[in-house]
Amino acid sequence: MASGGLSTAPTTDFLLSNLFSVISVASVVDLLPRAFFSRPTLTVARELIGARLVRILDGVRLAGIITEAEAYVGEEDLGCHARSGRTKRNAVMFGPPGHAYIYFTYGNHWMLNAVTEREGFPAAVLLRAIEPVEGIEIMLQRRNGRDTRGPGKLAQALAIDGLLNAADLCSRDFGIWIEAGNPVAESDIITGPRSGLDTVPEPWKSMPWRYTTLPPKREGSSRR
Repeated sequence: MASGGLSTAPTTDFLLSNLFSVISVASVVDLLPRAFFSRPTLTVARELIGARLVRILDGVRLAGIITEAEAYVGEEDLGCHARSGRTKRNAVMFGPPGHAYIYFTYGNHWMLNAVTEREGFPAAVLLRAIEPVEGIEIMLQRRNGRDTRGPGKLAQALAIDGLLNAADLCSRDFGIWIEAGNPVAESDIITGPRSGLDTVPEPWKSMPWRYTTLPPKREGSSRR
């Protein structure tokens, strides 16, 4: 005790306040900013490899390292949803970067994309695969023990559906966002044609706009 009976030790409220401030600052730093997504789509797709996709489900944090992504760039790209211009379905692609563009396909799969480049220019990166690193058991349950390598599988594991369409991925307000991860070396990246474009004419069918890396093995685990 100091003179006058006043304590010089920091109070619990003070310590908690500062702890939460540190956590808040760290969280802001970890979140990928809008400027990240406003760049050319191919750059964003490449640099999303190794980033961490986060989903809050029933108060529990689920997360996976992005291991595969595809770029779709503008109305001239005949593999892109924007090839026929703006529609009700693809309107989010024409909006600001850093938002989720989610659509339903094949009658039972949701697909998660991150909108890129300037507002008004339709472009996005399709997130095709993750390696689970947090909330693994929950994701395994949602996938009945199967992997998360595929855009529909990823969406099922993380409970992603149309209700999250247009969600801001640069904010925690919607329970889904992308954090910075560990950079992946060029030697560990494989590029190739985008998947599922069998009926798309060349050169768009064969554009090497898919980026893949093998997920890191966790000690004591095996890949399914």
